[in-house]
Amino acid sequence: QVQLVESGGGLQQAGGSLRLSCAASGTFFSINAMGWYRQAPGKQRELVARITSGEITDYADSVKGRFTISRDNAKNTVYLQMNSLKPEDTAVYYCNGKFTISLGRYLEVWGQGTLVTVSS
Repeated sequence: QVQLVESGGGLQQAGGSLRLSCAASGTFFSINAMGWYRQAPGKQRELVARITSGEITDYADSVKGRFTISRDNAKNTVYLQMNSLKPEDTAVYYCNGKFTISLGRYLEVWGQGTLVTVSS
């Protein structure tokens, strides 16, 4: 069983910063990619940022230049540094991980979500 545990959400004023963390635990062979998605009230879940095992990153246009995703392979943890926050960044942020469990077996896991609220 593989689990993702998120932390770091909360309330911040516009222009401020927050850092989200997501730690993977359990039994797996490797982490293929990890990422952050968000879902605002009344909207669909959308990709915010993701990072592959080869350190290739991908960002939503709305967060480019403001958010930075990184990973600590030794800790099986991914981070999302969010700077210059805007009220429209308010959402529940979900961590996502894609794992290789064993040869030919893969698993996608979601975290429980952490709320980020940005006040104007």
